[in-house]
Amino acid sequence: MPFPPLRRSPPRHPPRARPGAPKTRRAPRAPRLHGREQRQKRQRLRRERAEGRAAAGQAPQGVPKGWSPKAEVEYRHPLEPDGKKATAVPLPPRYSPRYVEAAWYQWWERGGVFSPPEQDAGGAPVLSLVLPPPNVTGSLHLGHALSVTLQDVLVRWRRMQGWSVLWVPGTDHAGIATQAVVERWLWQHRGVSRQELGRAEFLREVWRWKERHGDEILQQLRALGASLDWSRCAFTMDPGFSRAVTEAFVLLHRAGLIRRDQRVVTWSCALRSALADIEVEPRVLTGPTELNVPNCPHPVTFGLLVTFAYPVDGDDGLELPVATTRPETIFGDVAVAVHPQDPRYLHLQGRRVRHPFSGALLPVVSDASVRPQLGTGAVKVTPGHSPQDLALARAHGLPLLSVIADDGTLCPPGGGWLQGVPRFEARARVVAALAQRGLLRGVQDHAMTLPLCSRSGDVVEFLLKRQWFLSCADMAREALQAVTSGRLRLVPKFHEKNWKTWMENVGDWCLSRQLWWGHQVPAYQVRAGPAPAGAQVRPQVRPQVRPQEEGPWVVARSEAEARAEASALLGCPPEQLHLQQDPDVLDTWFSSALFPFAALGWPEQSAALGRFYPTSVLVTGSDLLFFWVARMAMLGRRLTGRLPFSQVLLHSLVRDPQGRKMSKSLGNVVDPRDVIGGASLRELQEKLQSRTLDPQELQAAQEEQRRQFPQGIPECGADALRLALSTHNAHGPEIRLGVASVLTQRRFCNKVWNGVGFVLRALRGEQGPPRPPEEVSPLSPLDLWLLSRLAAAAAECCRRLESLQFQGAAVAVQNFWLRDFCDVYLEVAKASLLSPSLRPSALSTLLAAAEAGLRLLAPFAPFVAEELWQRLPRAAPAPPTLCRAPFPQPAELARWHNPELEAQVGAMLELVRAARGLRETFRLGGGARPPVLVQCPEPARDWLEPLGPAFQALSGAGPVQLLPPGAGPGPGWAGAPAGPGTFVHLRIQGLADPAHLRSRLQRLQTLGAAQQQSKVRAELARLEEALRALETPGVNKDN
Repeated sequence: MPFPPLRRSPPRHPPRARPGAPKTRRAPRAPRLHGREQRQKRQRLRRERAEGRAAAGQAPQGVPKGWSPKAEVEYRHPLEPDGKKATAVPLPPRYSPRYVEAAWYQWWERGGVFSPPEQDAGGAPVLSLVLPPPNVTGSLHLGHALSVTLQDVLVRWRRMQGWSVLWVPGTDHAGIATQAVVERWLWQHRGVSRQELGRAEFLREVWRWKERHGDEILQQLRALGASLDWSRCAFTMDPGFSRAVTEAFVLLHRAGLIRRDQRVVTWSCALRSALADIEVEPRVLTGPTELNVPNCPHPVTFGLLVTFAYPVDGDDGLELPVATTRPETIFGDVAVAVHPQDPRYLHLQGRRVRHPFSGALLPVVSDASVRPQLGTGAVKVTPGHSPQDLALARAHGLPLLSVIADDGTLCPPGGGWLQGVPRFEARARVVAALAQRGLLRGVQDHAMTLPLCSRSGDVVEFLLKRQWFLSCADMAREALQAVTSGRLRLVPKFHEKNWKTWMENVGDWCLSRQLWWGHQVPAYQVRAGPAPAGAQVRPQVRPQVRPQEEGPWVVARSEAEARAEASALLGCPPEQLHLQQDPDVLDTWFSSALFPFAALGWPEQSAALGRFYPTSVLVTGSDLLFFWVARMAMLGRRLTGRLPFSQVLLHSLVRDPQGRKMSKSLGNVVDPRDVIGGASLRELQEKLQSRTLDPQELQAAQEEQRRQFPQGIPECGADALRLALSTHNAHGPEIRLGVASVLTQRRFCNKVWNGVGFVLRALRGEQGPPRPPEEVSPLSPLDLWLLSRLAAAAAECCRRLESLQFQGAAVAVQNFWLRDFCDVYLEVAKASLLSPSLRPSALSTLLAAAEAGLRLLAPFAPFVAEELWQRLPRAAPAPPTLCRAPFPQPAELARWHNPELEAQVGAMLELVRAARGLRETFRLGGGARPPVLVQCPEPARDWLEPLGPAFQALSGAGPVQLLPPGAGPGPGWAGAPAGPGTFVHLRIQGLADPAHLRSRLQRLQTLGAAQQQSKVRAELARLEEALRALETPGVNKDN
């Protein structure tokens, strides 16, 4: 049964379009080149690529083949009085990020688009979140860009849904990192150290540095399109935030959770500061390994176990062998410990051994914590440089000795021949001295885990220090219970296991840092005025240390308050007291842990705190789960009585295309602005030189940059970068991001640009205001199908965003634009717009789909969406900006949803793919319109007939007929399957050369079985079938 008569078969030369009508292409697919032309084109491209490699060394890392720099279009029109771009000017012929992204952000910010309304309108739901504060002296990289993009997608989506949205920006003072950068800069440019400047002058230099460089991150955020409420931008050293830090410390101290104690802490000799345990990175060594250590002129070998003998006191000539990886700490040994049931040393328990160098007598103690199977089974006890040895020494009442100074040099009791010698140089000297004394028993390879400072790369030292510690056990139990009860949701869920492990094994948190830049500890040591006998001491200011070791400490919000507290404590007039504030500062992560509520005004009960706290969600990297997220949960619950957020998205880490971590020394840390605006290799190198990098690190980074980006980075635009980040799986362990994936998204933006440009051209000359998209009711099958696909995309996008699945949401929107709107509907609409009866429905569908589609796209690509949306005619009343336009709601679009029609069009598109595959197999040019026969089950015939014109437009077919059940196409036809019981047949008689087909068949048949993939095998089958059809005797060439 044939299709109903079509208007006419598409002519070889279509009639000239009437004025105002859109220009149409002759066929939906570009003409294909024949074999000889194809070979010439491939040879030319190979020559051009070879010439490019010879001129530039190699292609830029990640830039796909065939990409050539585009001539970017600049925006040069005057702005409107309110700063808005001129959108009545002609649309540029091609997409240019530089043109599209100009001026919009400044207009949004000037118009207050990013700030929530002063009052909630009609009980609107609230979304509040804080931007993880980046280091103020740092620079955002692509990992930060991922976090910012995901948050901004969420924020823009909820804002368009009518929610009251607050997204708080801020920067962190980053104590260790900032102080190190400024110290390096001072030394490189002025040749002075911070010690030479003094604390006050050094802090002034840091503030000057912050003023010079602190805005760089804020400009990066603006370039990314982050819709932050800049009126609330916080800095963790601002006066208000500093007050919150002091208040938190005082409250936790008075609750008995913060106390001062002498413990072994992890210490960076390079930074001369204590470290948090989670700032220590374990390096697993399988044997002897040379490492470069800061401030060491030569590499140091680790992974060696040194065995030496302690002579046993007495005349029997006994010795006690011990094994250690740290022989330089021998001067801090106070005992040798053995297991109480180790038969090798039962006869030595209770005796004493003589120190090889000092001659001091050290006891041999028995302790069940000793593991006999390790080393010699006897361990040297060095409580000043090992947490385990400190616990053992305190259990046995042994003295405590420290023999390594803050800078990593030796300071043995009484000085001596190693006084001031660096620890790793002293190691070699100690081993040599033991050998000279005849006490060295061997050096062997040893697998071990070496602790490294994540900040400096230094080998961590363990030093005995008096510090302020925060007890975390009780707070950790509450944070763990919040997750197990569901009050705090971690996304993805697999992070809950790590959360449980960490919370169950959390130790006390060392808050003290021996720095100058940061929040100075609000604790004051009393230097005079001993307390009289019988004086009453209030619990909240009870001294936390032994009086013979340190004077009493008072924790207070100010020196005046501390003086009053100390006066009451010691029973003497305030003016007689001498107070000295602890010179240490607090761990940066302590202040960062207060950010969700301190940035909203805590400890004041501000209106913003009451309205927006607790925040709704936190989006951050999975590597900050313990550094930051856990501590926010613990301190937020303790200080405010509420969890700071109800769900946390821990997104993937961004790595380069080779899977390597972003590292300055590798030269793969990419500034998002270099991807957005493009950068030449020279610009990339100059930017590296402006950083305060170590000279050796700078040289390595520049060399790697030259290798990775020999031609620089092409301009991609913020929208393309955001889309590239959004369309990766943020719930996995890592994202490998290269320039190629961003350029792919630039092409997508160009596709949307061209699609909306087609709509604008089609609408020229149309009169009257358009109907709201949600009220459009088209009648033709493809119009109805497109709106059904739009409704499905909106539903899928909202469903995915509700569950923080950004990739699925972005893909749903892109599939609508690419597969449904551009690839299918626009090709069909070109013919519909030429028909007076179909044109009104096609126009209304085009406008409705484009306008709603841009609203779907806006959270992901706000610049190009705003630029195009502003040019479309809209039904009144329309909001002034797309940022405030309503996001397409699935409930309002549900009437368009038509699963049955979608299935029918989907089956028709399978026919199109089969027909296109046949055209490609037989290399039919774009002008060829072969007749087509369709063989399908009986139920499909009824809905295939109305879709006949769409099939013709998409497949480039000539006359189309449905074969009766059981009938065959006859000779001269080639077919391909298009679904169960469905086949497409093309009339190739007279269009395909049998000799050429036979040559291709023979060439494919020569391929080995391994090379004959499914696509090749399918083409072989089609060629064989075609040759049989063309070579059948008696074929009527006119049939």
